[in-house]
Amino acid sequence: MFLFVYQNSEERHRGIKRKPPDFDPGHQHGSNNLNSRPYDRDMLPPGWLDCPPHGQELGCIIPSKVPLGKSFNDYIPGQKYTPQQAILQQRVLGRELGLVIDLTNTNRYYPVSDWTREGVRHVKIRCKGRDSVPDDESVKMFCDEVLDFRSRRTDTEKYILVHCTHGHNRTGYMIVHFLVRTESISVTEAINKFARARHPGIYKQDYIDNLYMFYHEKKPEDLVCPQTPEWKRLSDPDFHGVAVPYVDNNGDIPQQENISRNELLTNDDVLGDPIPPNQLYKMQELCYQLLKLGTKGRGHQMFPGSHPVSLNRDNLQLLRQRYYYATWKADGTRYMMMITGDGCYLIDRKFLFRRIDMRFPCRYSNGGIPERNHHYTLLDGEMIIDMDPQTRKQERRYLIYDLIAINQVSLTELPFYERWKLLEKEVIEPRNMERETLSKSINPHYRYDLEPFSVRRKGFWFLSTVSKLLDKFIPQLSHSADGLVFQGWDDPYVPRTHEGLLKWKYPEMNSVDFLCEVGAGNRPLLFLFERGVKKLMEGSNVIFQGDASDIPSYSGKIIECSWDPVEHHWICMRVRIDKATPNDINTYRKVMRSIRDNITQDVLLNEINEIIRLPLYADRIQRDIKAHQHMLSSRRK
Repeated sequence: MFLFVYQNSEERHRGIKRKPPDFDPGHQHGSNNLNSRPYDRDMLPPGWLDCPPHGQELGCIIPSKVPLGKSFNDYIPGQKYTPQQAILQQRVLGRELGLVIDLTNTNRYYPVSDWTREGVRHVKIRCKGRDSVPDDESVKMFCDEVLDFRSRRTDTEKYILVHCTHGHNRTGYMIVHFLVRTESISVTEAINKFARARHPGIYKQDYIDNLYMFYHEKKPEDLVCPQTPEWKRLSDPDFHGVAVPYVDNNGDIPQQENISRNELLTNDDVLGDPIPPNQLYKMQELCYQLLKLGTKGRGHQMFPGSHPVSLNRDNLQLLRQRYYYATWKADGTRYMMMITGDGCYLIDRKFLFRRIDMRFPCRYSNGGIPERNHHYTLLDGEMIIDMDPQTRKQERRYLIYDLIAINQVSLTELPFYERWKLLEKEVIEPRNMERETLSKSINPHYRYDLEPFSVRRKGFWFLSTVSKLLDKFIPQLSHSADGLVFQGWDDPYVPRTHEGLLKWKYPEMNSVDFLCEVGAGNRPLLFLFERGVKKLMEGSNVIFQGDASDIPSYSGKIIECSWDPVEHHWICMRVRIDKATPNDINTYRKVMRSIRDNITQDVLLNEINEIIRLPLYADRIQRDIKAHQHMLSSRRK
């Protein structure tokens, strides 16, 4: 009996890894194992002799069976296939090896020096064989290594030899992952491409199923898993009635595990996979270019997204001087998103990029399938967690509120209202149209419902609706909100601090992010940044909820604090794991100004009621309403 344990796709995207205990096939219940036999370190892998040595190149990658060191020579009656011979064979074909990636789960097949003394770098990524599909971390390591090698290729155009034991299942699984991520092709196309290069391709059903599940694609009903090659079938004891089951630590064969996701989602969850440093630097550079910030120097890894400023008595007048729309301020996690042809990248407040698998098709007509996906489109938004009040079911959503660049074209100089309309037309509508089309398909090639979160465009409304936003809309939200944001309708996208982008928080939720360090006697010290240097806020006291003996655990962390105007001290609200630096001293001063000015909800609504009575504001609203009605009528036609 075999037990196949599949990881829930939602858990995989949340980084939850569940693996069965390690199983040693040579140690089953001690002496009672009838299939036990003396272990020979130099015994040939089953089927190795008749397995073709290597396949055709796939870009810079060459799939291969494992070359065997000289210690195996006595077991090989015919032509040998050692690391040295693998190097020579590829050289004869005009391919100079520069790297070998070893996916086997043992060190017995050859000494690493067989490669390194020939000038070929060796990378080991241990992957279990048989019924264990390589884990996500191993896939990430493989893709990172290949990307790094490819970025460093010189005029000599060196190649990578990738091998597991036979060069089909583990090797194919990794290469298909790489092809899907870098060539913007479907899983089916990548599997077929590998099969043409290394016949018959991947021949394990669970490997193929896992690839479709990982990329949320529907496996074609007519796709047939290749038969196990004869050279493998005739030599493997599993095909002669001697199957090796998965057993637990007690020697029992467990029942199929029913994994369910019952962990609580939080805004502090880390989403996606990190990327290697050289790729990170390139992505940061590209982000700066799309924002027209020029070339960024190394070491200046500053998050470039637009930041609002706190509303006070002075900048409140901007609402009279310029044309604003309002939206709610969600209490979520800030992310920009870079969409590329090989995947999407969430950009956090630390300016780190993490890769996620999502699909963003370009706009298309006639109701067909889009010909291509977005490539180097930059969004701005926030991640929130919606909870159904009845079922308590949680769902993660990304609320997009700005479009910064589309397919390598910067939009920062366009007014906000044009960027907001393009966001719906170029990003949201194509996703919705394709998702609706695929939902009606019997055999959809992609599953939107398996993505790690849903995507929405955030709404913006006339100032005349602010009262309803505060009294009706925000109380009915299924996620937390702590105030309002006022967006200039004609504003360009302004990186970093935007003095015209205004935020209003409920007075008790005005906050500052401090760096906390613990001094003598467990006394917490609060720091801000002033011109990039830590500044101690002398005389500032902070109160932590809970046990006072736990104060040292806050040392070195960024803490968000609200001000108690009665007791005149700060109250720690939460640890900001999404931030690496505290607020700047200027931000602190603006927040304190907002706290002192104490713009209550009544003060805000009174000011807005006066603004919306101004003739210029009323005329602008009428123009917007007519433009919206014209757009709707055009769509109906």
